[in-house]
Amino acid sequence: MKITFYGHASLGIEVNGINILVDPFITANPKASSINIDELKVDYILVTHAHQDHIVDVEAIAKRTEAVVISNFEIVSYFEKLGIEGHPMNHGGAWDFEFGTVKYVNAIHTSSFPDGSYGGQPGGFVIEGEHKNIYIAGDTALTFDMKLIPLKTKLDLAILPIGDNFTMGIEDAILASDFVACDKVLGYHYDTFGYIEIDHEEAKRKFFEKDKDLMLLEIGDYIEL
Repeated sequence: MKITFYGHASLGIEVNGINILVDPFITANPKASSINIDELKVDYILVTHAHQDHIVDVEAIAKRTEAVVISNFEIVSYFEKLGIEGHPMNHGGAWDFEFGTVKYVNAIHTSSFPDGSYGGQPGGFVIEGEHKNIYIAGDTALTFDMKLIPLKTKLDLAILPIGDNFTMGIEDAILASDFVACDKVLGYHYDTFGYIEIDHEEAKRKFFEKDKDLMLLEIGDYIEL
């Protein structure tokens, strides 16, 4: 499993030749100017919620690649009206896709489209695939619901927001890694704009002091599990 960071909360995940894109906010992010969305191979697009900084490139990429959008019912319905194929889910539900099993789990946040219309309830994803299991938290506060995840799934990586203000910050993300029983963390949703800028070295130190590994990738860099 290869995971590429495209800035903000945007990720590319490759599993056995299948390409998954998460929350594409690339063309509107100056920090991600090195990424050309027309060059991305995409079979599926996972969307955690409807905010602009998570969906801005969904339509363009999905129409070019014929990717299937996986999200809550409201978000999938929104994109289906634009001629985009989707697979609707809701909290607690799971589905076996060709790249693995996806479960849509709780997140505490808000969710509305840029025009103000209702975007359903926000969520995160637990993906079990290729003998590696990951948790993509989405935009969320710390929640006890996270403790349910390791009761069923042993995680190899937790992808957690760490920018604070709109989501968890560093301290709560450390607690979240305890809740999901995973000490290997990829941080995201930070530095894109002023409200969520962080001190990288301090963040890594705080995780290290708790015997945890926080990875902060440069945009375009990747890790392999």
